[in-house]
This record gives sequence, C-alpha cells and structure tokens, in this order.
Amino acid sequence: MPVTVKDIAKKAGVSHSTVSRALHSNPLISDETKERIQQIAVEMGYLPSAAARTLKTNRSHVLGVVLTSIDDPFFSEILEGMEEVIQSSGYSLFIAAAHRDPGREREIVEAMVEHRADGVIICSTSFSEEWSRQFFQSGVPIVVVNNQAVEDFRYSIYHDDIDGMRQVTRHLIELGHKKIAYMGNSASGRTTMDRLTGFREEMKSASLSIPAEYIHEASGGGTKDGESAAKYFINLSDRPTALVCYNDLMAIGVMKALRQAGICIPRDISITGFDNIIFSAYTNPPLTTLDQPKRFIGAEAARLLLELLDTPLSEQSQNHQNVRSLQGQLLVRESTAPPTG
Repeated sequence: MPVTVKDIAKKAGVSHSTVSRALHSNPLISDETKERIQQIAVEMGYLPSAAARTLKTNRSHVLGVVLTSIDDPFFSEILEGMEEVIQSSGYSLFIAAAHRDPGREREIVEAMVEHRADGVIICSTSFSEEWSRQFFQSGVPIVVVNNQAVEDFRYSIYHDDIDGMRQVTRHLIELGHKKIAYMGNSASGRTTMDRLTGFREEMKSASLSIPAEYIHEASGGGTKDGESAAKYFINLSDRPTALVCYNDLMAIGVMKALRQAGICIPRDISITGFDNIIFSAYTNPPLTTLDQPKRFIGAEAARLLLELLDTPLSEQSQNHQNVRSLQGQLLVRESTAPPTG
C-alpha cells in the first residue's frame, strides 16, 4: 500500500494539515518541524499523488509530444533534447505517433485533452489546423517543430531546410558535378518543397540546368522508399553523377539498391542524405549528409513551450509570434567524390 499523509502524520505525531503544509514548505510551519516531517516522508517512501497535485495547481505536469512515427531515429535525438529541458522542470512526456493518419490524429488530440496535458509539441507532421485549433480551444498551448503542413503556426521551431540543401548541393558542385538529381518525399509536404527549393536555388546560382527527369519523388521517406525510387534513376538513359536524397533513410535505401545493381558509390555516383541520423556514419561508404541540430531543436521547442505555460492565454491569442529558425552544418564523408571521366 502506498504511504499516505495520514501515515506520516501518525508517525510524526502531528495533524494531517501540518504534514501537508510541511511537505509544501508552507512558511507557517517552523523550519525544524518542516525538516523533521520531510525526513520522515523520505524514510517512509512517500510519493505525492499526481492527481492531488493536479487538483491543487490545476496543472497535470504532463506535456504531450506528437510524432510522425516512433521508429524514425531522427526523432530520438529530438526527444533527448526535449527531455533534458522538460525533466529538469518537473514535467513528464506523453508521446504519441500520428503515422499521417487523420483518424489517429483525432484520437491523439482527444487523449491529450482528456488527460489534461498542459501543453503539446507537434513534431515534423502535417498535423491539421483543425486539431491544433481544438488544442487551443481547450486551453492547451502548442509548439510546432519542422512543420510539414501548409499552415503557419504562431509558435514554431524550424530547421532552415532551404539553406541546408543549398549547402549539400554546393558541396557536389564544388566537387565538379554538373549532372545532379534530387529524390524527394511526396508525403512530407512543406519540408520536401523547401529542400527542393534549396537544391534548385543552388543549381541556378551555379548556372546549372536540371532536366525534368532529374527530379523524382518517392511516396515516403523510409529506406524501402529510397530503395524503390533508386530504380527510377538506375533506368535513366542519362544517369546523374550525383543524387541528393530527401533524408538519410532514403539515401540508405538508395545505396542498397545501387550496390545490388553493381553501381559503385562514389566512383559511379555520389550520394548525399539529410538529417545525420546515427546510422549515417556506419553505411558503406559513410554517408555525406546535413547535420540538423536535432537535440538543440528539441531543447528549444521545450523551452518555448515552458515559456508559453507561463503566458496568459489571452496574450497567446494575440497576433505576435515566436518563430525560431535554426541552421545545420554539412558533414562530408566518403559517399561523395568528384565525378569520374
């Protein structure tokens, strides 16, 4: 049976109210009594009731996090950054994956509102404005990370994907590549468009043309999507000498398909990724990629949400916004080299 305030009061020989005041450091209780009761509570293994604390403070001390998927290693570092900030502030995380399913999105919103999440961070998903509005109407502030939807959210943390893809493309151009192709992810909405924009802008600045067939979008952003889409480029009569992939997972799938087709990386074609997930350093050859500051992005999202929790709802609904854009850094590894011939 869990230890209760009544049990502590009995052992300390004081009233229930005295114990309650001592545990909450009420100034009406002397320091000597407070320290004695708190020590007894520790010795007895007392844990305060989360439900009681919620009733008293009108806060659950739970923050929701909505991800596209849980199995994407990109999100693990984002979550680590969040936890570093959130746990030191006395909050816990309630994590759910939407899997790009509108029905699942509705269930997540209902569950987080029902469990009285104090705030919610929405990560890299095309979460609809309708569900975001429902959070707001329930008094739940939200922060959006790497938004993929068409809507602009007032409180957001973004990675500058246009700049990131320009860095990647510039690296290939500086190596001497002129025939560079782009593999996108049609399910990622704004993100793939920003990365494609960065690719186009850098190619244009170098006065390099992009044949229409050098732009191809897969139906998703996983390894199998990259493996399947690689066959499109393998079958081109005029193959590119370098391929820019939407993310690392797709690049890993591409590399597998190219090896199976007898195409050598980077001798026959250079491959780049984006995100710098942990596996990208262990591919064969190691993958050149754009290192998003994932842990810092997560930490910034958590800090912004905690700021919102201390901001009255009336002020949150005003027209001012807080949008923070962060930049990543190119990591050059062995999957890229000058074109041969």
